[in-house]
Amino acid sequence: MTYLYVIKSEKINYRYVGITNNLARRLSQHNDGYNKNTRAYRPFKLVLSEKYKDYKDARKREIFLKSGVGRKFLDDLKILPL
Repeated sequence: MTYLYVIKSEKINYRYVGITNNLARRLSQHNDGYNKNTRAYRPFKLVLSEKYKDYKDARKREIFLKSGVGRKFLDDLKILPL
């Protein structure tokens, strides 16, 4: 299984969209500072996760959520007030 996930900083107004095969491990890595791009925005909370059978489908969704329309979609969700 492949997971698409969206995490939100609890400290400032920052959101990150990514893909992983182990959601718990990846969230822990973000919160422990292993990711250079997100280290400064710790701590994070998981706000959205979606399960996909293969990487290709998850990647398509990731590309959408990182696009202008996808960012607007995330902004409109009640869980992501930005």
